[in-house]
Amino acid sequence: MKNLALLDVGGTTIKYGLWDGAAQQLTKQGAVATPKSLNAYYDVLTQIVAEFKASDQVVGVAMSTPGAVNKATGIIEGASALPYIHHFEIQDELETRFDLPVVMENDANCAALAEVGSGAAKGLKNVLFMVIGTGVGGSVIVNGQVQHGRHLFGGEFGYMMMNDGRILSEVGTAVHMADRYNQEAHTNYSEREVFELADQGDLLAQKEAQVLYDNLAQAIYNLQYSFDSEAVILGGGVSQADFLVPNIEKALQEILKQVDIAPFMPTIRTCQYHNDANLIGAMEDFRRTCPNLFAN
Repeated sequence: MKNLALLDVGGTTIKYGLWDGAAQQLTKQGAVATPKSLNAYYDVLTQIVAEFKASDQVVGVAMSTPGAVNKATGIIEGASALPYIHHFEIQDELETRFDLPVVMENDANCAALAEVGSGAAKGLKNVLFMVIGTGVGGSVIVNGQVQHGRHLFGGEFGYMMMNDGRILSEVGTAVHMADRYNQEAHTNYSEREVFELADQGDLLAQKEAQVLYDNLAQAIYNLQYSFDSEAVILGGGVSQADFLVPNIEKALQEILKQVDIAPFMPTIRTCQYHNDANLIGAMEDFRRTCPNLFAN
C-alpha cells in the first residue's frame, strides 16, 4: 500500500506524519522546531522524509506551508514568518532533495480541504473556512475546489475593513481582544483569562469580548451574503471554546434584526480536525493533485 510523507510547516514548529494508505490514518507523527535558515530547513525536512522512506513505501511528500503557494510555478509568494522560503522555485529544490514528487498548499487551504474531505464540511461543495489566530485567514471552497484568486489572496478575510476603520485581523481575534483589555486595564492577562473575567462580570472584559463577537458576526454575515455558502467553518485555537459560536450567532441575530430583507441565518460550524488539520489537508491536496500516483 502506498504512503505519503506529510509535512506541516509553521513559524515555530514543523509537524510531520505518515499517511498510511492501508489504514487510512496518520501514523509516525512528531514535531521539530522550525529552523532559522534555509540550509537547516532543507536538512530537517530531508531527514524526516529519509526516515519515512527507510521503512515504508513512500510515493510523495505533501506539504502545508505558510505563504501564498503558486501551484503553477512551485513558488511560495507573499510573506510569512519564514522569509527564506519565499520567491524562488522551492518545490523543484525539495523534489530533488527528497527524490519524490512534492505537492505544496497554503496552510489555511489545507485545513479547509481536511474539513471538506472528511471533517465538519464533509459532503458540502461550497464552504467558507475562517481561521482565527493571531490574525484572521481562511479559505474559499467553491464546487469542492480551493479558490486561490488572481493574486493568491483568496480567503484572506482578515483584510476586510470593519465599521471602525480597522481590519478584521485587528478586531476579530482573541489575541487582540486580550491586548486591548491589558492596555486599558494595565494588566497582562491571557485570552482565556479575559474570557473568564467576562464570564465573571468584568465590564471591560465583556466589552472587549463583545467587540470580538460583533466583528466576527459582521464578517460572517457579509461573507455569507456574498458567497451564499453552505456553511462557515471556524478554525484556530479559539474555535474550540464552546461559547464562541453561540455568542457569534447572538450577534448575528442583532444584525438580522436590522436587515429585514436578509432571509436566513448563516450556518456556522467549528472544525473537526484541530492539530492534525493541516497534515490531513495536505494529504487531501496531494490526492487531488496526483490522483493516479496515489491510487492503490
